[in-house]
Amino acid sequence: MNGFFAPVSLLMVALLAVGALYAVSRWSRASAVPLAAAPFNAGGEPAEHAMSRYHVRWYPVTMLFLAFDMEMVFMYPWIKVISTVGPGAVIEMFTFLAVLLAGVAYAWREGALRWT
Repeated sequence: MNGFFAPVSLLMVALLAVGALYAVSRWSRASAVPLAAAPFNAGGEPAEHAMSRYHVRWYPVTMLFLAFDMEMVFMYPWIKVISTVGPGAVIEMFTFLAVLLAGVAYAWREGALRWT
């Protein structure tokens, strides 16, 4: 029985905390009836449905952003270890950057960076 006291008491505290949060939210809400108004955007009516699709021209921009975002994710740790690893780290990073540059050049050549 002594080994189950800590987990059971932790479970009871968690259940009491969840119950207290539900009670506070029910007590502090403005009304039990949901609002009948439509959602708004800075006071104006929405021009399109919230689940509408994006234009296809945004996908290449998103892919380029993700490529350069991943570049920075790999460059930050590289900066921390460059002095301990040596010149091999510099060669590897410039190889990585060359691959990314080749991808950007391909996207540019295929017209992915044109808006119209």
